[in-house]
Amino acid sequence: MRIADIPTPALVVDLAAMTRNIERMAAFFRTGPCRLRPHFKAHKTPEIARRQLAAGGCTGLTCATVGEAERAADLCDDILLANEPVGPGKCERLGALARRVAVTVAVDSTAALEAIAAAATRAGVTIGVLVDVNVGQMRCGVAPGDEALRLARRVAGTKGIALRGLMGYEGHLQPVADRAEREAGAHRAMEGLVATARRLRETGLPCDIVSAGGTGTYDISGRIEGITEIQAGSYVLMDSDYGRLDVPFEQAFWVLGTVISRPDPTRSVADCGHKAMTKDHGLPTVRGIEGAIVAALNDEHAMIALPAGASLNVGDRIYLRPSHTDPTINLHDVLYAVEDDAVIDVWPIAARGYPEHRYPSSARTARNSTDGQSRQPRPV
Repeated sequence: MRIADIPTPALVVDLAAMTRNIERMAAFFRTGPCRLRPHFKAHKTPEIARRQLAAGGCTGLTCATVGEAERAADLCDDILLANEPVGPGKCERLGALARRVAVTVAVDSTAALEAIAAAATRAGVTIGVLVDVNVGQMRCGVAPGDEALRLARRVAGTKGIALRGLMGYEGHLQPVADRAEREAGAHRAMEGLVATARRLRETGLPCDIVSAGGTGTYDISGRIEGITEIQAGSYVLMDSDYGRLDVPFEQAFWVLGTVISRPDPTRSVADCGHKAMTKDHGLPTVRGIEGAIVAALNDEHAMIALPAGASLNVGDRIYLRPSHTDPTINLHDVLYAVEDDAVIDVWPIAARGYPEHRYPSSARTARNSTDGQSRQPRPV
């Protein structure tokens, strides 16, 4: 199979570039006390995670959803769910998962803690907990210091739960382009997290894990004393947003499209709109055509402004670089791994979407029976 045979829109991964990214990050974490816990949500693809783990320097995998954690459990025996699992069925699924692998969960409320503990008790397992600390992202997390210490005490005294430490994600600093500003901000954010970890230990509470970081701060937070693991994910594929930074990782994936219209010399239209890639961090960029700019994305169309004399005809292939990896990956079923013009493999994006909303085959059969009752719409 060649690239020209791939139906579009599609995701293609430069296998050599991705392999170099994996090796660069693994090499950084093979030395020093801090380890890498790659974030599975960045690609949701088992074959990529296998390669990350095989490269070394890793302590397990990070996930954002229970569905991701269920898939990741087939790949390693140490899973961190870096998100609060609140809602029907989530804690029960974590309890079942904890029978297979070590599961650790971020918590920032007693309500979430009690739900996880109840599920752990019913399943006859122990689930690890990291107290989620707000280090400036202003998303989830309790305040560092006293508030985090109070919740940690509650965690430590809860049946079915093991307090394993703290988590604090400095996500607000990941896209800061100025290195000095990003570095200073990361040190400020991690200061409160590390100080809180110290207080836990001084009061006799366990705090083996202090988890933080991302692709933009891996070599800053990952060298701060007291941080034990970094949750970087985007480094493996990269996108145009992270591409602005001074990190040593290459663009390794693109959305492949086909030109379906060339209505005038300065404009072309490709079949890869925002149903094929996100635009939340900005419009994608065009590879290999100097001066070409994505002017807009509609559902199925990418409108591309072209420089004078650009040779781009109906039927030609075009590569667009997305601005944000994770939600772009989530729109596709497979990744095409390529070397030069050859398709080496096709990898299922096995953890995309929300598998708990997929009907089992028995439900489809029941809902579409021909017993005289009206048919229900078939799920897509």
